[in-house]
Formats: sequence, structure tokens, C-alpha cells
Amino acid sequence: MADEKDLQIEEGGGKSKKMLFIIIAVVVLAAGGGAFFMMSGDEPPAQEETLAETGAAPAEGAAPEKSASAEIGTALYVGMPRPFVFNVPGASRDRLVQIKVQLLVRGDANEEAAKKHIPLIEGALLGIFATSNADELSTSAGKESLRTKALKEVQDKLIDIEGNKVVERVLFTGFVMQ
Repeated sequence: MADEKDLQIEEGGGKSKKMLFIIIAVVVLAAGGGAFFMMSGDEPPAQEETLAETGAAPAEGAAPEKSASAEIGTALYVGMPRPFVFNVPGASRDRLVQIKVQLLVRGDANEEAAKKHIPLIEGALLGIFATSNADELSTSAGKESLRTKALKEVQDKLIDIEGNKVVERVLFTGFVMQ
């Protein structure tokens, strides 16, 4: 008799586990389906793309920036393959800095040009980073100044090689100073 009671208890526990798994599966599927419908419901109308492709004049309500950005090209980001790590002198002590950099370019041709000239860009950025000091890098104005100098230097180097600026912005996606 003791064996029959044990079996009954185990069977009852197995049914509640199955029911629990079914409930979890239904909740997960419902949440996934809801997320899918929320994400897919906000698609832009395809008419604007058709107008741009056919060269027809945009409607009166269309924003002029759409056509201007189409001429410039789509924004693409080219990441530097590794972060820049270097020492900078400071008033009290030298500091170690690590900067992760990405380049904002417009259009596929500029993306390919930037990728082709990554060693040149890395050299230009290292030259600019070597001129900085810890005191100016500890302020947001100093970081912005460094970013501006880096952009100018990269653009100057690429104008010499490619004939155009290629890079629109230099972005610091990671900045650590110890």
C-alpha cells in the first residue's frame, strides 16, 4: 500500500509540472507575438521610396531633407579594429587613456575608402592623441577639442589620398582614463 500512495503523489506532481510548462510556454509565445506586432506596425509607407527611385517630384507635404539626405548618402559607421591605448602626461602624474573610435561616413563609396585607408587613419589619430594631456582630457571641452582636431587631421589626410573628406565625423564610442 505504501507504494501505491507514493505513485499517486508522484503522478500528481508530474501533472502540475506539465501544467506549469504549458503556462510558461503560452506566456512566452504571447509576449513574443505582442512584441512582433508592436515592432512591425510602425513601418513607413513605401511611396516615398518609390518617388525617390523614379525621380518624380515629391508631394507638397514631403520634407526637403529627405531628398537632401538621399543625395548625400546613407550614414554608415566604420569602426576602428582596435581601441587606441596611450599614455598622456598630467600635472600630478601620467595617465593611461583608452579610446574606442568609430567614423561616420556617407555612402558606400566613402565606407569602402575609409576601410581601405584604416592604417592611414589610425596613424593620423595616434599623432593627434599623442599631443594631448591628461588635464585637458579630463574635461568635456577637452574631449570635444580632441575630437575636432582628430576629425580635421583625418579629413586632411584623406583629401590628400582620395580627393574628398570621406569622413564626416569622428566618434568616441568609449573613453577611459586611469
